[in-house]
Amino acid sequence: MTERPALPAYCTPLDAAWPFRHAVPGARLVSTRFDPARLDPEDFTRWGVPPMAGVNKRQAEYLAGRLCAWEALRVMNGAGAIPAIGDDRAPCWPQGTVGSITHGAGWAAAITARHTQWRGLGLDVEKTLPVARADRLAGEILTARELQGYAEQDETSRALRVTLTFSIKESLFKALYPLANKRFYFHDAELIHHDDTGRARLRLLTNLTPDWRAGSELDGQFVQFDDYLLSLVHIPAE
Repeated sequence: MTERPALPAYCTPLDAAWPFRHAVPGARLVSTRFDPARLDPEDFTRWGVPPMAGVNKRQAEYLAGRLCAWEALRVMNGAGAIPAIGDDRAPCWPQGTVGSITHGAGWAAAITARHTQWRGLGLDVEKTLPVARADRLAGEILTARELQGYAEQDETSRALRVTLTFSIKESLFKALYPLANKRFYFHDAELIHHDDTGRARLRLLTNLTPDWRAGSELDGQFVQFDDYLLSLVHIPAE
């Protein structure tokens, strides 16, 4: 499919504006807002996307993310495509490209770049957690080092800390799993730096492959908008 069908009525116009404060050269990010209640099942047919099982909300999220991926690929190289689903349920990007898709709470986005510039990209969006839920989840998401000083922070800071750590570790997994082909979990990495400009840095705490061992550090970034937090991990090509 080279020409884009009409955008489904349940999505807002696709937005190719870069949301982060720091550039990722060559990467293209496209986002949309969507209303699951307005999803038409025929939208899957019009876009050539195999329907997925599940409730309307999940179907709407899935399709919105794929539409963003199609447009991000089109903006990057002039040829839109819907990434297939691999056996591990991860998107299969066209040869020579890498990318990531995220969606949640009525917002979806995809990012893509050429493999010659970036080995891996991971994108994740989350609604800012209520402080009570953040406090319940803190021990599951934060390492012992990340928990230092947590209890002394105010409610806003605690909610942001858990939301950010959760999101950027999700982005880390999306960026690194296709390269390592090995699953890892929240306590297998830690957020070692983040600042007011949106920069972040993570460190692996476990050995995944000879190339990705404990102590490896990776860069990322994040941005807050409305009540969302969007994070990105980008792994440069060698």
